[in-house]
Amino acid sequence: MDEEIVICMGSSCFSRGNRNSLGIIKKYLREKGLENSITFRGAHCFGECENGPVLMIGERKFTRVSPERVTELLDSFFSGQHN
Repeated sequence: MDEEIVICMGSSCFSRGNRNSLGIIKKYLREKGLENSITFRGAHCFGECENGPVLMIGERKFTRVSPERVTELLDSFFSGQHN
């Protein structure tokens, strides 16, 4: 698997939930044994501050992502339901 997760680290997204989502994603990847097969990185801004927090999983952009929703999105993506 050569997928990528990109989390917005811009001040608006970070303060509105991505601060917490960052840790949730790191923990998820570690617990699922995906740390070496998934690239996880931060980006400064996706230009959608009004729709933040923003998270990209693979080619798909998710907006208004609350920390409570992150695990659900990751489970859906990695179970093959993202197509």
